[in-house]
Amino acid sequence: KMLWGLIPSWAKDPGIGNRMINARAETLAEKPAFRAALKKRRCIIPADGFYEWQKLGKVKQPVRIVLKSREPFGFAGLWEHWKSPEGQEVLSCTIVTTEANELLKPVHERMPVILTRDAESLWLDPKTQEPEKLLPLLKQYPPDEMEFYPVSREVNSPAVDKARNIAPIQEAPGRGDSVSLDLREAGEY
Repeated sequence: KMLWGLIPSWAKDPGIGNRMINARAETLAEKPAFRAALKKRRCIIPADGFYEWQKLGKVKQPVRIVLKSREPFGFAGLWEHWKSPEGQEVLSCTIVTTEANELLKPVHERMPVILTRDAESLWLDPKTQEPEKLLPLLKQYPPDEMEFYPVSREVNSPAVDKARNIAPIQEAPGRGDSVSLDLREAGEY
């Protein structure tokens, strides 16, 4: 079991992981918290979609971002092993992010790095430790292979863990009527 939020091996307090849920691809090789993990502790975090909240006027609408093929994919990740002074061992991880591609820029300025199938084996190869070979893998996923759609606000509640939370909604945010929400037509796509 891994905690989300990287706790560097040298950290005095595991609370630092709360601030390290994401790692910017552009600075991985420079930041002390990520340098060693980039060389020796890379992982792939499997997913079939992820969520962001798009601002539509005064309302934030959650959207689910998926591959058009609906195939699962892997986020580039880093992991660490931390040991407390009392001997407690904790494994933690973080997701690598990059600047958003053209599709996602209207939603958020950053996006997780989704590795291509070809990049996955090099990312996981323990013999590859040179940042100059690894950093080029950390790029935007092609926007024409992705799509997103609005989902229920219940997706933000851990108490509502239902399959319906990944289904597209057809109502405009904040309304009780059945006004269709098409982000392309609204100019927000």
